[in-house]
Parts: sequence; structure tokens; C-alpha cells
Amino acid sequence: MEKMERIASFCVDHTKLKRGIYLSRQDGDVLTWDVRMKEPNKGDYLSTGALHTIEHLFATYARNSRHKDGVIYVGPMGCRTGFYFISRGLSDGDVLDCVRESFRFMSEYEGDIPGASIEECGNYLDQDLEGCRAEASAYLAVLEGLTPGDMRYTYYL
Repeated sequence: MEKMERIASFCVDHTKLKRGIYLSRQDGDVLTWDVRMKEPNKGDYLSTGALHTIEHLFATYARNSRHKDGVIYVGPMGCRTGFYFISRGLSDGDVLDCVRESFRFMSEYEGDIPGASIEECGNYLDQDLEGCRAEASAYLAVLEGLTPGDMRYTYYL
């Protein structure tokens, strides 16, 4: 097998990466955003139940928001430090607004978790709404301090 090129996300120095939102890559008019809720490799990760509930609520809210036509995908990072948010046609400010609104919604959410039945989900019992609300509230404090100018990586390998 030929030597594979290192992908862009592995070129970011994760020892210096802070919580925030960062443009991870651009493919034509499709933008992949790093919604970084936790600092990497610090021992504090999203629990699987909270991560799973955030995934359900974040994706549902974003795809029903005023920005829904620009939302392509919302999904968790395998390292459990955040999410990928893929958009098209949204400005940096629109992405920040959509993510802020989503996390504000999650921080206050009460009720049934959308898509969390045996018919709709492959691991429907692994949900943690209380953990989701706590993580969303903690990250919302980070989001409130961000501007579109903060949404670029500054540390590379």
C-alpha cells in the first residue's frame, strides 16, 4: 500500500487546542466545523450517554432551526471531545448562531428525547438527558464568549 497522506484534522496540535468552534476543512462550498466541547487529552470526556443525547438533540434542533437549509450533518467525534457540524451556505456567524441556539435549547430541554425509541435508534437505552443538559450548559458559557473571528485553528503541527 502506498503511504497515505495525513488528514487535515490530524495536523492540528491537540496539545494546544482549546474549547470552541473551528473550521476543520472546506470542500468546495461544504464546510466541516469542529465543535470542540472538551480540551483534548485532559481526562475529561463526554460520557457516552450524554454524547448520545447531545447528538439526538443537537441534530434535531439544528435541522429544524432557521438555519436548517444549510445544515448537512451533525455527529459526534470518536474521541468524545465534541462534534462535527457540516454546513453549506452558512456564514461563520450563522454557524455560531445555530450552534449557540442549539446548545441553549439542549441546556434547558425537558421531555422525551427525539429518536430515542427502539424503532428509531440502534442503542436507544444509552441516553443521559441530565448529563446532556449539564454539558450543554458548560459549553454554552464558552460559546457566549466566541465571535466569528475566533473560529479558525491557530495551532498546527
